[in-house]
Amino acid sequence: MAVTCHVLLISLQVNTASGVRVFEGVAFGLFAEVQRLVSGSVEQLSELWAGYVGLVEVQAENDALRREVSELQLEVQQERALAQRARGLEELLDMRREVNFSTVGARVIAGDATPYFRTVTIDRGISDGVRHDSAVVSPKGVVGRVVRDPGPRAARVQLLIDRNAAAGALVERNRVAGLVAGEEDGTLSMEYVSNLDDVQVGDAVITSGIDGIYPKGFVIGTVALVEHGSGLYKTIEVEPAVEFADLEDVLVIVREPTPVGAAAGGG
Repeated sequence: MAVTCHVLLISLQVNTASGVRVFEGVAFGLFAEVQRLVSGSVEQLSELWAGYVGLVEVQAENDALRREVSELQLEVQQERALAQRARGLEELLDMRREVNFSTVGARVIAGDATPYFRTVTIDRGISDGVRHDSAVVSPKGVVGRVVRDPGPRAARVQLLIDRNAAAGALVERNRVAGLVAGEEDGTLSMEYVSNLDDVQVGDAVITSGIDGIYPKGFVIGTVALVEHGSGLYKTIEVEPAVEFADLEDVLVIVREPTPVGAAAGGG
């Protein structure tokens, strides 16, 4: 300690060649070094802060861009949905002009939630001429039939792919007759077709009109599989023409009720 004090006293009295005391020079050098370190630290902190602020701004811009992209994607989806609906309505209108039956357009407003029964609800009912067993079709083909007694403004439609549904059918190419029925897995099969009949994969299957519900000539689907059955009849799978999961608009074939006297042959 005494040595240190002695050195300090000497440095306060001794001058360098430039006339500056040794103590002042050393003190100035130390102070300058401290200033350099502090200045460098401040600059680094400033750069770090500027980088952080920049990252925050970039993140905010990215978030805003993501929101804009999401909004644009939603708008595109909405426009696409509107365009698809417009095309569907146009096809429905064209079909309505072509068929020789009285029809009423309907919109699907609900689907059956149970897997055991495949039905939908439409926004037309008795007040629109819809009756029990009215056939329901789309531009793609047969949809199903009205089941139960419809309400004034709504009706339940049993889809053709329901396991309890069926329709008289023909192979369009050669008029081979059979019965198309719904299966539990939501597919269609064509039954009661003899093993001797000519049915090929790709054949179009249409309604025969024999069931008294579906008018003759409406498309049901396409033969997807044909196998020789173990009994008298072939095993035939039919790919439905209608995309039942995407149903939006349909046509209900409206038939005027037959007067009792006319049905009995009276005047």
